Amino acid sequence: MRTQVCIIGGGPSGLLLSQLLHNKGIDTIILERKTRDYVLGRIRAGVLEVGFAELMREAGVGQRMDTEGFVHDGTVIAYGQEQFRIDFTKHTGTPVIVYGQTELTRDLYDKREETGGNLIFNVDHVVINDADTDKPYVTFEADGKSQRIDCDYVAGCDGFHGVSRQTIPLTVRKEYEKVYPFGWLGLLSETPPVHEELIYSNSDRGFALCSMRNANLSRYYIQCPLSDSPSDWSDQMFWNELKRRIPEEHADKLITGPSIEKSIAPLRSFVSEPMRWGRLFLCGDAAHIVPPTGAKGLNTAASDIYYLYHAMVQFYADKDTEGLDRYSEKALARIWKAERFSWWMSNLLHRYPDQTDFDLKMQRADLEFLRENEASQKVLAENYVGLPF
Repeated sequence: MRTQVCIIGGGPSGLLLSQLLHNKGIDTIILERKTRDYVLGRIRAGVLEVGFAELMREAGVGQRMDTEGFVHDGTVIAYGQEQFRIDFTKHTGTPVIVYGQTELTRDLYDKREETGGNLIFNVDHVVINDADTDKPYVTFEADGKSQRIDCDYVAGCDGFHGVSRQTIPLTVRKEYEKVYPFGWLGLLSETPPVHEELIYSNSDRGFALCSMRNANLSRYYIQCPLSDSPSDWSDQMFWNELKRRIPEEHADKLITGPSIEKSIAPLRSFVSEPMRWGRLFLCGDAAHIVPPTGAKGLNTAASDIYYLYHAMVQFYADKDTEGLDRYSEKALARIWKAERFSWWMSNLLHRYPDQTDFDLKMQRADLEFLRENEASQKVLAENYVGLPF
């Protein structure tokens, strides 16, 4: 097989890149290790920055997002019984959209199939060959047969555990990492959200987040030890603990119900540099991970896609390699800012096992300063809705 861009990974990043390039007449093939149903079964984030939403519209897959998504003009920050609101529209002129990653991915799959996109599922033993030459190719197994794709470029959108990053030699690659000493226990339930906007809550029992997917599908999280497993927590235990960690005003209105999914996610900050090696380009989780605090994970992937998409269009339309040559530089400049924001939000809202009384006082002072200071609120809002590409 031959294509212009071989995309490793059929999640939202790979699908979005493929559809954007297709609209510009650039041919792609997507290789996905799992099935479509497996990818759609992943329960992930649902807060979209303004830049991500614009990319979806440009790709021609924004209709359902705009119809069914929730436009959020702000978010609530709580600590103990205190709470205040950060007004995104007031401080930035733009909101965010709450639209589940599962639905977003389904829209992208449907569009790629509608436009005849080449997606190959259940691939195994993927190897990226000769990425440091002008003739890269990818080998893999599918349906019990060894296959090969020759291409101009390879886009590694295959996540933290994929093959793309590992293809870059250790002599070239440098990794930066911080592992947090806790996880998030998440519960999905067919219940109405407790509040029309997200609630980020700092309590003396640990962090909690009240989120949503739609008018009758809520997603809640509580900070928990890494040693816990979902089976340690009955639904009733979870609801009781969540109520203890949010202001009574919201706890009293919380509608509970049986969980339809429950899982624990560890928290990590991670960046691998560079994001380009020869004709291989890393995107999304293949190159960087952020804690979910601040909703940057899916959105940082979108910024990578923005830079790579425009760079490839620049090359194929004008034979200009400037965008490709500067891809890693541009992407990393924005990624590190998102890493800083997610790290800062995590420090602001979580309880750490080694925190001293002084540390707790500083955390409280930081929250109260944020509550009282318009400039500080504007900085949070600008980061939350998304820094410009």
